[in-house]
Amino acid sequence: MRFLLLALPCCAALPAAAADVPVHVVRHFDTPAGEKDPDLLPQGVARAEALARWFRGKRLCAILVTQYKRTRRTAAATAAGRGIAIRTYDAADIAGVVAQARASACPVLIVGHSNTVPDIVERLGGARPAPLSHPDFGDLWTIAGGTSDTVRIAP
Repeated sequence: MRFLLLALPCCAALPAAAADVPVHVVRHFDTPAGEKDPDLLPQGVARAEALARWFRGKRLCAILVTQYKRTRRTAAATAAGRGIAIRTYDAADIAGVVAQARASACPVLIVGHSNTVPDIVERLGGARPAPLSHPDFGDLWTIAGGTSDTVRIAP
């Protein structure tokens, strides 16, 4: 029996290198402390609108949020301005959301929480952020090509 082996360049059948596709990660914006599923405060709504402005002129094809109101509201203006449907992921499934982002052929925005964002950023290959506390709102991490950058989204 004879076999024919074909030599293909490494990763020829794969889409663009997932590590080179930017993934943006943000914690939901400003909320009142101590509520189970709060909506955004007016400052959080203003920051969400600023996020939509920050994304103007930048490529974005998917927005992933948790099942909570505050993450959906953080992404709403960006999604509406782009005509992108928001997709929900389970807040407890960090590996799952990271896998979804890595599988994308174009940039993704993930909206998470103070207790998930550091893990998400690190698992995507970025420098792990310091632990986030309640008043830590507004940082946006962009991870691509093995590096991460952080910008502050101001209301």
